Amino acid sequence: MSKSAKGMKVLALVIVFLMLVSASLTSAQDDAAAWWAEAGAPYAGVTLHGVSESTPPSNYVREVLAPRFTELTGINVELETTSWDEMYNKAIQDMEAGTGIYDFVYIEQDIIYGYLANEYLVNMTQALAAKPELASADFSFDKFTTFLDYFKNADGDVFGVPMEAFVKVYLYRKDLFENPDNMAAFEAEYGYPLAPATTHEQYRQIAEFFTAYAEANGMDMWGTTVQAASGHPSSFYEFFESVAPTFGVYNWGINMENWKASVANGGQMNSDAAKAALEWFVGNLAFAPPEATSSTWDEVAASFAAGRAAQGLVYGENAAWIATDPDRSAIVGNVGVALPPLAEGVLEAAEAGDGYIGYYDGGAFGLPVSSQNQDAALLWMQFVGLEENQAEWAVASSRVVMESTYSDPLVIEQDGKTDGYYTLMHDQGYLFAGAPPFPFHPTIREVIAPFIYQAIAGEITPAEALDSAAAAVDVELVNLGYGS
Repeated sequence: MSKSAKGMKVLALVIVFLMLVSASLTSAQDDAAAWWAEAGAPYAGVTLHGVSESTPPSNYVREVLAPRFTELTGINVELETTSWDEMYNKAIQDMEAGTGIYDFVYIEQDIIYGYLANEYLVNMTQALAAKPELASADFSFDKFTTFLDYFKNADGDVFGVPMEAFVKVYLYRKDLFENPDNMAAFEAEYGYPLAPATTHEQYRQIAEFFTAYAEANGMDMWGTTVQAASGHPSSFYEFFESVAPTFGVYNWGINMENWKASVANGGQMNSDAAKAALEWFVGNLAFAPPEATSSTWDEVAASFAAGRAAQGLVYGENAAWIATDPDRSAIVGNVGVALPPLAEGVLEAAEAGDGYIGYYDGGAFGLPVSSQNQDAALLWMQFVGLEENQAEWAVASSRVVMESTYSDPLVIEQDGKTDGYYTLMHDQGYLFAGAPPFPFHPTIREVIAPFIYQAIAGEITPAEALDSAAAAVDVELVNLGYGS
């Protein structure tokens, strides 16, 4: 047989092999579609109602996943995306009253412990075991990252399907930081090279430098963003979950062995480190856009995307669109990603598992016990957690809840466009942590928050704010039955 004939034979075999693989994949897809159609048939025409925050991951669910699910099952999904406080209030009021308005709700990682304590949610592990006819063969809790652990009870049962997880990162303008003239001017003034800050002093000096630079050049830009909305919990979270840990203050400064916050009683809420952290946080306002004192997480992302700041701590769910979407971002192609600035010893503590450097945020969809459509909702929540839905979702909104997502070609390509954001989350995500497991989370947050608002407004000093907050928390925890 000639070489050309052998080559044609090999080519023919390859074509046959590819056709068989394609046919097998098509058959598997057809089988899966048939299962969803059959499982959903008894509930066709039912409309599931959900509520979530208006964020990139939730908007993707509403615009992409919900229509796909309806096409497969005939079950309609209406997801209301609204502000964080409206979302929380609507969900909690519905579950408290047992009115059954919502068939699925967004559960933020930091609030799950309160929901479990109040028995608001269906145990999904038990529900799927009890009704195997509703359990998709393609869905498995084993496919999720360890972020799933935040949504388990003490027995290891799952009460929510993770739909987003991301870290709070340090974003900076590469076009500004890598400009030779800026680099030379900065080093001449401060005595070290311009680069993403690794310490709080460096971060402040960079903020000073670029605020002055923008003013000198007639630019509508400042040295840093600050999430410091007065009167909104976002500023509380910015300080206690993003800033304080970088100074080595963890778990809101509350001693979880004796449930005390004040230094006098063994806590850290008003420690020297905590006071230095709040001084730094409030001090950054001098180098931030004027909207900083009304900025929640949404406005911080919008300010940075508009080119109004040289650097900032930004929730990772926004990293992809800020770096890649020219319709929404003025700095596409110029976004750098780094770890937040840290006090001495904090990184080493996190690496040893004795602390953390920032916030690992995220949430899940939970099924309220008050839902009148629990079976249909159980199907929907599994669909949200299918492995096949994860990569495009991750590319659109920088969230990853399954290990396999990181190796998907779409995500690898997006990683290159976002300065290695996904690589950072994969390789260094263990340095970050979610909120502490406080069943009293919202109650104590509301005790502390007014003092943070007063410090932001300049009505009291940061030291006074934390001294007052720690004393108030010590009293309230006793009232709640913690400690004595």
